[in-house]
Amino acid sequence: MNATDRTPADLLTSALAADPGRPLVTFYDDATGERVELSVATFANWVAKTANLLQGDLSAGPGDRVALLLPAHWQTAVWLLACSSVGAVADVGGDPAAADVVVSGPDSLDAARACAGERVALALRPLGGRFPQTPPGFVDYAVEVPGQGDRFAPFAPVAPEEPALIVAGREFSGAEVVERASSEAGELGLTGPGSRLLSGLPYDTWEGLSAGLFAPLAVGGSVVLCRHPEQADEEALAKRIESERVTAVRR
Repeated sequence: MNATDRTPADLLTSALAADPGRPLVTFYDDATGERVELSVATFANWVAKTANLLQGDLSAGPGDRVALLLPAHWQTAVWLLACSSVGAVADVGGDPAAADVVVSGPDSLDAARACAGERVALALRPLGGRFPQTPPGFVDYAVEVPGQGDRFAPFAPVAPEEPALIVAGREFSGAEVVERASSEAGELGLTGPGSRLLSGLPYDTWEGLSAGLFAPLAVGGSVVLCRHPEQADEEALAKRIESERVTAVRR
């Protein structure tokens, strides 16, 4: 982490400058057998495209609230960093009726319709696949994001002291996310660059977000993010820890 890293988006910028080819997020879904590995460069490209979609097509800007009705998933991590890039507030599991934009997985579409603003649906299918048919009242993320630009520049500066994240009813500024993630990294077993944390925690708490994204990003490490880890037996998890060269575990 550099002294100038004041927002989560800054952390990603620094990671991209330091080592774009290293793994950042490796995602497993033990209900489907999916495995996806994203390098820093690939993850940052998804973030840039998503931020362009959010700022351009969805007209979101600093202070706008984006309700993320999504599980612990690599695409959720992308949206968290895209919100930080734009300056929008990522409200994890937030009330769609109080949001300017809602981003929903396939299991929460009915609840997401309470949003009077823009609605984005994620199929959460392997390799970022689209819905067979776009849900009525939504745009399909997998259809819209590929055509977005590979570079992003915010229309307005993002202030680190402004609200950036809401999770479990608690609000954090961008600077608070960075400071807390950095300070807690050691407690999670992240010792610095090259550290690799396996997290089976959901994204609906600060602890899950820190272990599953922010703390590894803050120290130059990476995360092996596991969805439905309860469907993998202990032997399979042990093999994963070995094969992925995991140095710390949070489940």
